[in-house]
Amino acid sequence: MAATLKRDVREAILVAAREAAMAYGYGGINFRDLAEAVGIKAASINYYFANKAILGEAVARRYWEDIARDLEAISTNAQSPMEALRQYPRIFRLSLERNNRMCLSSFMATEYDVLPEQVLKEVQAFADVNTAWLREQLVAAKLAKPKDSETRARAIYAAIAGAQIIARSRSDINLFDSLVRSYQDAGLLPN
Repeated sequence: MAATLKRDVREAILVAAREAAMAYGYGGINFRDLAEAVGIKAASINYYFANKAILGEAVARRYWEDIARDLEAISTNAQSPMEALRQYPRIFRLSLERNNRMCLSSFMATEYDVLPEQVLKEVQAFADVNTAWLREQLVAAKLAKPKDSETRARAIYAAIAGAQIIARSRSDINLFDSLVRSYQDAGLLPN
């Protein structure tokens, strides 16, 4: 029972920290605010996460692990690699649908200069997971040769993340959709 409660509180802290980071970045992870959201004392968070860097690392790692599972599900459920590529922007769109939130890793990447090394490593892992998946889909769809797939995969990742940033700055999800369509029209993404 105590182990289950400990796991539940730890999970609640991670969820609250993820929401804070998606809204305000790494700088928005505040133990006092998280404690209030979870319903515990601020000092209690230290029992689960000794400091903000450790919590930030856990949140960023969980985020890319979740996205890796989402990407795998897209690959598994899509009828083809081409269809999987068409579905890719949806992952970023979902954040915007949730109160104009932004990809946690994109937000944290803009805080490069202040991120602890272990948090930065997990943020970079998110980009690596995305580009590796995109490379695999591009090659399988015969849209890129293996030697050229890295550059195009990074371009797609940067374009979709950039579209999310622009749409968030205007609080306009339709702008995101419009930008994605323009990437399809230009040939970066399949129609």
